[in-house]
Amino acid sequence: MTAPDSAPAPQPTPAAAPARTRRARRPRLPEFEPPRITPGRALAHLLGGLITLAALAYFQWTPGEWPVRLLTWVALTIIADEFDGWYGYAALVLGGLGYFSPVTPPEQWSVILPLVGGALAGVLLIKHSGGLFVLPFAAALYAGVIIGMGKFATKLDGSLTLPTTEEFQRTALIAMIIGLTVSAVRRVVSLILRARAQRDAALTT
Repeated sequence: MTAPDSAPAPQPTPAAAPARTRRARRPRLPEFEPPRITPGRALAHLLGGLITLAALAYFQWTPGEWPVRLLTWVALTIIADEFDGWYGYAALVLGGLGYFSPVTPPEQWSVILPLVGGALAGVLLIKHSGGLFVLPFAAALYAGVIIGMGKFATKLDGSLTLPTTEEFQRTALIAMIIGLTVSAVRRVVSLILRARAQRDAALTT
């Protein structure tokens, strides 16, 4: 009689778990893709900026009433900034071209120009800090300075009466509205085109 085999029976090896197949992840598009600087886009910026600066220089140099100079200076400075940042700052400096014009500026223009220029510089800085939603803050800053000038100018200096006039207030605010409206329209169109480009890129991947 043979002894039973004491060796344990071989255990069946568990089947290896099938390796999980990884799905190829679709590359995520950035939320705000910077616009591509194409030669056509660069040329449009160059021509648009130079034409705006030339128009501003014309209105500041040629004979004209101060409301025309103020309106064109504020509106065209904001519009020039849409072509590139340095065009806006160049337009801001061109406001002083009226001092060298053959036409004598208003008596209080030497005080008004720095005050409006400071508010306009604040508008440019706020515009450069964000997109479409910073424009109301730029408008509030500018309007606050202009309205504040109208209320407190004569209290600071009794002879400083130009900022208190209705024509000055209306001209300065209308110029700001024109410039920021153009800026808002340009940014809305840019957002629409960018969203459409991202959608087309997602469909092709």
